Amino acid sequence: MDQYILILTVIGIAIFSMVWMPKISQFTGVSYSVFFVFFGFLLYLLFPQHLPNPLPQKNESITLHLTELIVIISIMGTGIKIDRPFSLKSWASPLKLITITMILCIIVATFLGYYYLGLGLASATLLGAVLAPTDPVLASDVQVGPPNEDGKSETKFALTSEAGLNDGVAFPFTWLAICVGFSLAGQDVSFFKWFTYDLLYRICVGLLVGYIIGKAIGYLIFKVAAKYKILKTRDGLLAIAATLVVYGITEIIHGYGFIAVFVCAITLRHYEKGSHYHDELHSFTDQVERSLLCILLILFGGALAMGILEKLTWKMVMFSLSFLLIVRPLFGWLAVSKSKIDLREKLAIGFFGIRGMGSVFYLAFAFSKFDFEHQDELWALVIFTILLSIIMHGFTANPIMKRIADLEFKIDKKLS
Repeated sequence: MDQYILILTVIGIAIFSMVWMPKISQFTGVSYSVFFVFFGFLLYLLFPQHLPNPLPQKNESITLHLTELIVIISIMGTGIKIDRPFSLKSWASPLKLITITMILCIIVATFLGYYYLGLGLASATLLGAVLAPTDPVLASDVQVGPPNEDGKSETKFALTSEAGLNDGVAFPFTWLAICVGFSLAGQDVSFFKWFTYDLLYRICVGLLVGYIIGKAIGYLIFKVAAKYKILKTRDGLLAIAATLVVYGITEIIHGYGFIAVFVCAITLRHYEKGSHYHDELHSFTDQVERSLLCILLILFGGALAMGILEKLTWKMVMFSLSFLLIVRPLFGWLAVSKSKIDLREKLAIGFFGIRGMGSVFYLAFAFSKFDFEHQDELWALVIFTILLSIIMHGFTANPIMKRIADLEFKIDKKLS
């Protein structure tokens, strides 16, 4: 059997089925990520010798760059569909989630990794950084809809904007783990430089570059193009181009590209908020993201079939369950506990701390910079946590978010 032809066929079938998967998920109440992981698992059980090795340890560069690509595209799509203009007051919920919740999750995961799992300090710090951010890629079931839809749902807004923001904000802590690793290896490492450069400077550069390029693109397509017909476009491809441009420029000057992409998307979204062009940008981004996602989920299922969880222990299982069912929900609820929303909405915001491709990217990135201890164990632990998240959140997201929507509708009706 020709491996190349088989791969093309599998990709074609996966993308073909993805066309209907969102509707199927709504009908079944089960996230389509569950179906693709199961399909990948079965596929690699049947044809392991005819398909590429799905284990991330064997394909570090491909794993790193594929997950990087889908995360930045997802972040762009996430930003484009957020209707709420930025202000410290209106964005209080996600800002609390990326400070209070994320920092506390990092601390607790690091503590448990070091004292409970017996990881080295660098590996435990990396574990905390990797599992801290919620995932914009696998969280579509709990996010706001396309532009000008679901704008009043505080639950969906908080989860959507958190996912867009914290993938970039988690980056300094991945660098912190790398610095700890080099320090323990005997190299001279300046943690003051980490604080001023990796934390402050690179975040500020991401914010600034994202805002400037977002404004520039908005001016080009909504102002300049309105005067010169030759520049007028309604091509959704511009969203992908903008993603790559802002990400590349930011990374070249050593800022955080994830942050820049999200800020660019938010800035562009609110340049001409009422324009229907945002629908085209979001639609095209969503299609590209889902095309990449189905491939990565099949590889994820394949990695499960090929034994990536061999190093998994019962302590790791208990860690993952505790992190997803206790740590994240508790600190998520704590962050929004003072918000003027219903208790059930607060619990939902805490519960849906979905883990996914962002965690895979950060782990692959860290391993490309430093030779951490317990790499196979970390892969097993992170992949298992993502698997639990896919199953747990995949089966509960649709029914719970439907109940939340009904609750918010009733509250709005009473207020009106």
